[in-house]
Amino acid sequence: FAQNAHGSIHLPPSRTVSLSPFLQSKMSVRSLGRLLMRSRSLGTATLSGFKSPIALEYIYPASSLNPVRMPSIPQNQGSTFSGYIPFDKIELSYTRSSGPGGQNVNKTNTKVDVRFILEKADWIPEDVKNNMKIKYHNQLSKEGYFVVTSDRTRSQHLNVADALEKLREFIRAAEPEKVAELSPETLERIRRRREKVARERLQVKRGRSHVKSDRGASSF
Repeated sequence: FAQNAHGSIHLPPSRTVSLSPFLQSKMSVRSLGRLLMRSRSLGTATLSGFKSPIALEYIYPASSLNPVRMPSIPQNQGSTFSGYIPFDKIELSYTRSSGPGGQNVNKTNTKVDVRFILEKADWIPEDVKNNMKIKYHNQLSKEGYFVVTSDRTRSQHLNVADALEKLREFIRAAEPEKVAELSPETLERIRRRREKVARERLQVKRGRSHVKSDRGASSF
């Protein structure tokens, strides 16, 4: 705070407040400065050090009020597809649909075709792509395009969303089957069960051998 010769106090940035009412009430400049600082800090939590327990950073730790912050792209985990489809690596085309819509069908291009070259799709795990080549070989064109079509609704945007969801289902259906890892307790139960079955089989074999030996001894 800086006081000039005219009895005014300057606040950053370039704000001036007259001191005459406060000087008449015999308020010191230091007290006035504390009062003004306190009034300015009411809307800023960092000046007073107070943070509400329901502040944004506590409720949504990964969120941000920055409007230009781009969300992170989810990555594939091994052979598991993340569900992220990059729009710059697929082709969208629109044609007139034969689905529901009445006369509107012949006026707007609501049918959506999503296509991409499967061999160049680096956003799909490699082993999933190999499974797709075998499982969906009838859906691959001669140029290697994988095509998904949707004319489910009369809305172009909804058909785009439906085609992308179909594509996700195709990719996830081609993921390798996951083998569940057995716990040590389960492995121990399996081992004991196998040992029990082996003991019972040996007992049956010994019983049969005794019966045969008894028959041979009685013949003499």
